[in-house]
Amino acid sequence: MLIHAAIVLLVAVAITQATVFATSIYLHRTLAHRALVLHPLADWGCRALLWITTGQSSREWVAVHRKHHTFTDREGDPHSPLVHGFWKVQLFNAYYYAREARNPETVKKFAPDIAQDGWDRYVFGWGWMGPILGTAALCLMLGFWSGIIAGLLHALLYVGVLAPSINGLSHWRGAQNFANTAYNRRVLAWFTGGESLHNNHHAFPRAPKFSVGRFEFDPSWVVIRFGAALRLIGIIGATAKLPQ
Repeated sequence: MLIHAAIVLLVAVAITQATVFATSIYLHRTLAHRALVLHPLADWGCRALLWITTGQSSREWVAVHRKHHTFTDREGDPHSPLVHGFWKVQLFNAYYYAREARNPETVKKFAPDIAQDGWDRYVFGWGWMGPILGTAALCLMLGFWSGIIAGLLHALLYVGVLAPSINGLSHWRGAQNFANTAYNRRVLAWFTGGESLHNNHHAFPRAPKFSVGRFEFDPSWVVIRFGAALRLIGIIGATAKLPQ
């Protein structure tokens, strides 16, 4: 019983971490900031993974994030704790994201370059189907109730814990290398694919690597370098450096 419960937990954590890497590398660094370019196979793989684990629209995610950078921590920022309040963003981050993602003007203005192909129109555009299929696969692999629990744990970790820690906590308190309103959380960065090195990212949005200082670790950069060695990822943006 305990072994099976541990397996369910490990599966949920593994799925969450895979989703975190796909979000950081594909949605964030590749699409939103054009710091990377992916081989078509890697591109499709990230899209398929994000579809079955989140059901998110790439265009919507990019639009909301770019708007966040345009209005960082001032009126117009979709999910700033300085605008909406820390606990509101920390606890209801998904609501603030979904509210902005449903705004057609936001998508039109901030993601005009994110084209939709046949996969988006006929498969990935059915956002709600992705998590249903993903959960069904978990049920087949682990058993019905264990699959449901693993899916719910993944949703809790990704939507309820990790994402708010970036949009909420990393715009509230932490360490800073650069003068902006975001903060670094070095320990959290191990679990958010480097995203919690948020002060560094806001200083250099197009940098493909988020770590710049001592004792800072960007897990996604390890994956990016491995993908680059396999010629699945091309690095475009310049690496950021600490001020002299």
